Amino acid sequence: MSATPPAPEHRAKVSEKEARQVAEAAREQDWRKPSFAKELFLGRFRLDLIHPHPLPADEDAQRGEEFLAKLRDFCETKIDSARIEREAQIPDETINGLKELGALGMKIDTKYGGLGLTQVYYNKSLALVGSASPAIGALLSAHQSIGVPQPLKQFGTQEQKDAFLPRCARTDISAFLLTEPDVGSDPARLATTAVPDGDGTYVLDGVKLWTTNGVVADLLVVMARVPKSEGHKGGITAFVVEAGSEGVTVENRNAFMGLRGLENGVTRFHQVRVPAANRIGSEGAGLKIALTTLNTGRLSLPAMCVGAGKWCLKIAREWSAEREQWGRPVAFHEAVGSKISFIAATTFALEAVLDLSSQMADEDRNDIRIEAALAKLYGSEMSCLMADELVQIRGGRGFETAESLAARGERAVPAEQVLRDLRINRIFEGSTEIMHLLIAREAVDAHLSVAGDLIDPEKSLSDKAKAGAKAGGFYARWLPKLVAGPGQLPRTYAEFHPSGHPDLSTHLRFVERSARKLARSTFYAMSRWQGRMETKQGFLGRIVDIGAELFAMSAACVRAELLRTTEAYGREAYQLADAFCRQSRIRVDELFDRLWTNTDDLDHKVVKGVIGGTYTWLEQGVVDLSGDGPWIADATPGPSKRKNVHRPIR
Repeated sequence: MSATPPAPEHRAKVSEKEARQVAEAAREQDWRKPSFAKELFLGRFRLDLIHPHPLPADEDAQRGEEFLAKLRDFCETKIDSARIEREAQIPDETINGLKELGALGMKIDTKYGGLGLTQVYYNKSLALVGSASPAIGALLSAHQSIGVPQPLKQFGTQEQKDAFLPRCARTDISAFLLTEPDVGSDPARLATTAVPDGDGTYVLDGVKLWTTNGVVADLLVVMARVPKSEGHKGGITAFVVEAGSEGVTVENRNAFMGLRGLENGVTRFHQVRVPAANRIGSEGAGLKIALTTLNTGRLSLPAMCVGAGKWCLKIAREWSAEREQWGRPVAFHEAVGSKISFIAATTFALEAVLDLSSQMADEDRNDIRIEAALAKLYGSEMSCLMADELVQIRGGRGFETAESLAARGERAVPAEQVLRDLRINRIFEGSTEIMHLLIAREAVDAHLSVAGDLIDPEKSLSDKAKAGAKAGGFYARWLPKLVAGPGQLPRTYAEFHPSGHPDLSTHLRFVERSARKLARSTFYAMSRWQGRMETKQGFLGRIVDIGAELFAMSAACVRAELLRTTEAYGREAYQLADAFCRQSRIRVDELFDRLWTNTDDLDHKVVKGVIGGTYTWLEQGVVDLSGDGPWIADATPGPSKRKNVHRPIR
């Protein structure tokens, strides 16, 4: 084995403080609209913000249902999922069929040639097509949720919309390029540059990694750093780039454990000239544009997680009724039955979270940045658990590939593939760990805004004194409200206990009490750790996970009440909501216990020992199959030395 080479000299050197400042500057600072989830973290259970459950307009629902019917027919007759898995590529004719159907323009306004679907029906469409092929779901999602259409819709000029949106609606695939070989969730170290050349263009140089759709894309949204100079504010900036421009090279198509049809690659830019007219927003606004785009863009992932949950439930039901052991179907053995109950109840809750968040996004009455992030976090984690439970229910057949099952004469159930395909969702568009920190930052925003100077080690004593007075006033008004609330009154939320139905009001009272307890716990932590609070990632992660469970319980109850009044299966919806809430309450209680009883400090000591080489003796007795090469590929700017594997769809 060769020694690991040193880090390339071009890597950006950024301090922790500088990295934090870049991320903080990109945050949307203000809250101009109410937020159910934000209020929840502050100990205020604002049921009025989500109940009665909002509904789409009749014309939006009709347009959405008509497209869903066409898409279902296409999925059943034109998508060969087994072929995509086998060949690790979506056939051109399938993508062209999606173009003809209008699937590239689901979220694009009709005046630009799109379908103009609402967020609700866009997500229903992704759940449907994602169940037919997760790779196609990822292609359509990356194209519309984070690719060219979304940032142009929110930040583009009219000229840019006129130029690019009709192309994106019908013919051109788009991709979003932010990540680099040495830059993940820390954009302060972004190395790709866009240098103004003085004649109205920028010259783009750099390398982007994990460019979903990048291999087949026609249009790219690229994040690059503009150097500060006279007449140029500089900073991370967003550009629309033609994928066929001179100097753009797709150097590699990446392969993964799942989503084998994903067109994801490595793209190099060398002296690529981009017109200033293709800049989205102002210089330095790129990261804010990216984060704002993701606020609703993140809802596409839980949409496909919901679709996976529905499929897991269907297979679990059919298999567990057919398979007999010890004289009865395995479904009626408690060890298996509890897994089926978990899948059913959790699928109901995930769909409730998705539909509620999506409808709130459509109505635009609420700020849903936390709700969307929670939906992504919770959906990606819980869908993986459901798929894993399905593999366990199926036993050896769950581990066996669909192709192998078919070869020996059994139904080709791709349970192991679904598990592999879902795994990336815990990493896509913000890993679980980053989502914990992102949501936690928003959850403790009220505390930091009143105590920021108090816990800032660089502030003077006089600044700290002023901050202390401000914080004292805030907490004097806020803390007493966390002592008692409606959750302690037995008849509160009585409309959620209709005659003949399970009592959901007791779960909503639990949510209200737990929200106040969550806020108190956050305050205690701020008091205990002050400026070190941001380093307590284990604690913050549990705070967020509690909030996610409370949000899911709230959404499940509200959805059950909606279905009780609008559908024939309202009683069954109440049963599923009740089951989910009872399961969720157990998880919430465990998380509260782990806030203060955990091994976080001990874990830190062990990590220091591992990194310091104290336990290398434990690694003996195995063979490392990793191979040679650097941990992070060299991304030094310059001309490409590789063949261009860009593959436009024909």
